[in-house]
Amino acid sequence: MRKVLYIFGLLTDADIGWLGMNGSCRRIRSGEVLIQEGKQTDSLILLLEGEVQVSARGHGDIARMSVGEIMGEVSLVDSAPPSATIAVVADGMALFIDKTLLLDKLDQDEGFAARFYRALAIFLADRLRATRQPTTDRLIDLAGISRDELDMGIMERVADAGERFNRLLHALGVQQGG
Repeated sequence: MRKVLYIFGLLTDADIGWLGMNGSCRRIRSGEVLIQEGKQTDSLILLLEGEVQVSARGHGDIARMSVGEIMGEVSLVDSAPPSATIAVVADGMALFIDKTLLLDKLDQDEGFAARFYRALAIFLADRLRATRQPTTDRLIDLAGISRDELDMGIMERVADAGERFNRLLHALGVQQGG
């Protein structure tokens, strides 16, 4: 759930409301490919329920992600096609936000853009830091937010971010806990 905490911790309630109102919530099924390696993606995807597997050619399975993970975010800042495939391994729900619509919002709303891109930069910096950690440390971190990886400013936003995510789930009619 780390990504949603980074992003929702910096966005306002109105920003999150916009994402919920402009996204398309739909059921995802085991075996469905959400993002295909080498093929452009047209949506930012927020995993509301279920679990996905990340894999890449030549590397096999890389990671599993669950509730609160955001996928397709790199395509907002880089035009290269995705470097991994993301497939559903446990049925669930996801919010799909059209990339063109989101990019238009980012172009038109400077405040939203500043908050969104700052959150994305913080997340990507954390991901880069994680690649430099020993493998066992990274595996521990995948289970949740480690005690020393976030600065105090971000830690102060975590509770608000979790609450905002729960409100979004409620607004979209997604049952929490399963």
